[in-house]
Amino acid sequence: MNTKINFDKNLIPFLECKDFTVSGEVYQVQRNLDFDMLVTTPVPKNLGDYYKSEDYISHTDSKKTVFDKVYQGVKNITLKRKLKLINSFKTKEKNILDVGAGTGDFLKVCKNNSWNVFGTEPNLEARNIAQKKGVILLEDLSEFKTQKFDVITLWHVLEHVENLEEYITTLHTLLAEKGRLIIAVPNYKSYDAKYYKEFWAAFDVPRHLWHFSQKSILKLFSTVHLKVDKTLPMKFDAYYVSLLSEKYKTGKMNPIKSFYRGFVSNRKAKTTKEYSSLIYVLKKQ
Repeated sequence: MNTKINFDKNLIPFLECKDFTVSGEVYQVQRNLDFDMLVTTPVPKNLGDYYKSEDYISHTDSKKTVFDKVYQGVKNITLKRKLKLINSFKTKEKNILDVGAGTGDFLKVCKNNSWNVFGTEPNLEARNIAQKKGVILLEDLSEFKTQKFDVITLWHVLEHVENLEEYITTLHTLLAEKGRLIIAVPNYKSYDAKYYKEFWAAFDVPRHLWHFSQKSILKLFSTVHLKVDKTLPMKFDAYYVSLLSEKYKTGKMNPIKSFYRGFVSNRKAKTTKEYSSLIYVLKKQ
């Protein structure tokens, strides 16, 4: 990037959201007109403390509740789809870097399918769980200096990154010349986001600092000459997010109503292409 981006410029109020997972605090979600994305303000100084919850399931392999079991079951299906996607790329070395790898399940699947796996995860407990699965994760990207990767994946990670501009530049640097960068993020322009509004679970303030549209991803990554090659839906997310959103809104899961809202969201997205979450496949221009 040649010039530093001021993400606080041209912000207008969008809505107020509550942290339903940890603190109960209320945060402002404002719209950045330049990048057509939303910004959570303020960012807590002790942001790491907001991940310390048993409800933050990506840092555990919990199967205590029905919700946990559904989550883990769906995760197994999506892992196969993710593997199929990366196997569709013609790569020379088969080196993959998974950023924010959680408990290492995706990299374990990749490793079992002849990929050379590397990963980062800031949460110590999650890293320890991954290590027991034979997946060694480093704490952050700064530990990769000169390596290049054929595929870099961020599955619902970019929305958590504090130094967004710097992070995007680093990802570009780590990507091999004909490599692919895969970014999966929630889409605040989906039907379920518009329906649930401040109760939409994928706002997940303050852990989610940024809330992207298709235009934001296109514009942000064009600054480092990465082009969106393909955009794919994550259809399960509409149901999962609606289930949580319904709980936040009414105090109950309401699985039938949640399933209906997820179904409607996916049906509408067939026309609008605005699915609850989207996968972006990017490559160097």
